[in-house]
Amino acid sequence: MTRRPGDLVTFLVVAFGLSWLCALPLWLSGGGPALLTVTGLAMMFTPTVAVIAVWRLHHRDVPFREWARRTGLTLGGRRGRTAGLIAVAWLGTALLTLLATGISVATGVLSADLSGLSLFRRQIEAAGRTGALPLDPGTLVVIQFVQGIVVGPLLNVVPSLGEEYGWRGWLLPRLMPLGTARAMLVSGVIWGLWHAPLTLRGYNYPLLGPWAALMFVGFCVLFGVFLGGLRLASGSVWPAAVGHGALNALAGLPLLIGDVAHPPNLAVAGITGVVGWVLLAVVAAVVLARLARRPVVAG
Repeated sequence: MTRRPGDLVTFLVVAFGLSWLCALPLWLSGGGPALLTVTGLAMMFTPTVAVIAVWRLHHRDVPFREWARRTGLTLGGRRGRTAGLIAVAWLGTALLTLLATGISVATGVLSADLSGLSLFRRQIEAAGRTGALPLDPGTLVVIQFVQGIVVGPLLNVVPSLGEEYGWRGWLLPRLMPLGTARAMLVSGVIWGLWHAPLTLRGYNYPLLGPWAALMFVGFCVLFGVFLGGLRLASGSVWPAAVGHGALNALAGLPLLIGDVAHPPNLAVAGITGVVGWVLLAVVAAVVLARLARRPVVAG
């Protein structure tokens, strides 16, 4: 990745500045679930805008086709390998999410109510949709679960690409002179801090309040190694975008099967909690070890 003075500053100013601008209505109004969803979706495209700003301000002499290749927007030099890594991202993220949820139940940090689905029923009641349900909650949970694995990554890939084109497409290769491990760490921290307009309001970890912002940085560092490994091994951002989309589709699994009498603490249970951190730390160690033995393909 070609480096020029000011490109990193431009990227960070645009990505962080636009994310806070998108979240301004949420902070001024207090917001609700609908505004939170819209804000989060809008924020996801700000890293891509930042990459475009870097190109236009600092690399205008580079044709867009070449810029797209350098930043991983193509399928890389070996399309078959990229396709295989897309499958790894898709199925691997689903497997990690299921493992984290299963281990959470087995260790007692997640109280599951598979027979009554009381927490899911409570969410339905809170949304005022009980009378309009065409199916019973058990069937709906199964449908949502299957959709999360089969359809969710596809539906989420475009907004996920909005983020991944910035974090793994441009930023990670830009930081590679630091060394692979340091580049992963720094890019993960930046990714986590970028979420602050939402996480400072307790997003992802509602029981933690503003401390959720710090907690989520740790998750982003660990999961970012998995996504970064896909990017560096393929020379393409698409596997990372699919993995990100799969995560967004399945990360809420504990909320589908939880017990309303003992609601899940997402700082501990599930893929984003401590249980997930342990799994992701093992994956991160394997990814870094493999990258150390093989040359990476940054663009």
